[in-house]
Order: sequence, then structure tokens, then C-alpha cells
Amino acid sequence: MKKSNSVVLFNQKRVRRFYDEKKETWYFSIIDVIEVLTDTTIPRRYWSDLKSKLKNEGSEVYEKIVQLKMTAPDGKKRETDSFSTEDLLRVIQSIPSPKAEPFKLWLAKVGYERIEETADPELAFDRAMKTYLQKGYSKEWINQRLKSIEVRKELTNEWQEREMKEGLEYAILTDEITRAWAGRSVRDYKKFKGLKKENLRDNMTNLELVLNMLAEVSTTEISRKQKPKGLEENKKVARKGGFAAKKARQEIEKQTGESVITARNAKKFPKRLK
Repeated sequence: MKKSNSVVLFNQKRVRRFYDEKKETWYFSIIDVIEVLTDTTIPRRYWSDLKSKLKNEGSEVYEKIVQLKMTAPDGKKRETDSFSTEDLLRVIQSIPSPKAEPFKLWLAKVGYERIEETADPELAFDRAMKTYLQKGYSKEWINQRLKSIEVRKELTNEWQEREMKEGLEYAILTDEITRAWAGRSVRDYKKFKGLKKENLRDNMTNLELVLNMLAEVSTTEISRKQKPKGLEENKKVARKGGFAAKKARQEIEKQTGESVITARNAKKFPKRLK
């Protein structure tokens, strides 16, 4: 089963999902869905009770449960009860919630968009372009941001080849790259820009994005050549990639007399990012 995992937001709450490319089917974490629909602080207990009820009633949907490894908040992958879009819609009927109908519409939308994008990948970029334009970003900045997404994907694919764990280890390696080129950890960088949950790259200027891309593409190329094993070796490669971009940053700052790293962010200056 060829799959890709991701996280989507419904009313600012995370819902984990897997996409089976062979079947062209989404699978969603039922624990996340229950938390979204009920606002319960104990979604696992809620699901345990509901699952027992479905089993005792002889519900067909009980037989449709699929266990998939999804990334937990601590970065580790664990088996998670999941349902396809079709079966999840049936389960939702057993969950009393005023959010049920809006969630069903949202569920149909996110599933349909991925099927469209599988057939025509350009649609994903078109949607991203439209979203950023609506937020007030310039077209020049958006082009850089979309390119950065492509560069990031190549890097994470390389980390996957090196058997790095998605989540915690990806975050550790990203932090190494950022420290090396920007002189700040991701956390400190976000704090400097006055960010909390916002995406750091969405709040970088054009120049910051370009240097971050240089750091990541350098890391990818070095990794392909050196084929590091284990987290520590991959951290060394990440630092090497970051240092390549650091040299470029220092030269730019020397020539301009200004710091490349800026406190400007998209929330405060959405139309001034250049």
C-alpha cells in the first residue's frame, strides 16, 4: 500500500490522515475526528466506548477499521484506528455533534482536492497560489515560497531514504540547518519574528526564503553524496548544508551592511514581503 501522510486543519484543530495512492483513498484518524467533533479532552476513551458499542451492535462499520501508523505529538509513529472517507461518514452518524454537517462537507472537500491533485499536480500549486494571494502576499514572494516547498520535499525524501523518522528527527535536523545558516534555532527564529503557531517559512522575506532553500538543497546534495547513517551523521550533514548558506548570508550582509535575518513577519506586513 503506497501511502503519504499529512495533517489538515478543521476549525484550527489537527486531523491526521493517510492517502493510499493505489486505491486513491484517504484514511483519517478517528481519535482526531472525535476530538474535533466533541471537544472532549479524552477522545481515546470516547472512541473506546463507541467502538465497543459498534461491535456489540454488530455494526458493519466496525469491520472497516484500519490500523495505520501515524505520527503522534511526540514525533513517534504509532498504530492508529482509521477509516476511509466513506466509512468515516458512517461513523460520524453515531457521534452527536453540531459540527457533524460542516465536518462532512469539509471531509468531502479535502478528499476531492487530493484526487484532483493526483491527476494534475499543478492544481496543488494553483490552490496554494490562490491562498497566498488572498492573504496579501506578492506574486514574487509566492513563487519563492512554492519553490521552497519543492526543495523541502526533496530534502524530506532524502531523509526518508536515510531512514530518519518523520516528526521528531525531521524537526531536529531542520533545527540543525536553521542554526547553521541563520544563527538561531527554529524556536528562537520564530520568537524573534513574534510568531507562535504560525509557519516560519510563511513569515520569511524573499531573501530569507532563498537562503533557507540554499541551506536545504545543499543538505540534500551533500546527503546524497555522503549517505549518512543514523541521526548523528545526518545532523553533521545538516550543519554542512546550513554552513553553505551561512557563507552566502554573511557575504550579503557584508555588502549591504544590513542583517538578512529580520523581525518582519507576514502578519504585520503581509503586502511588504519582498
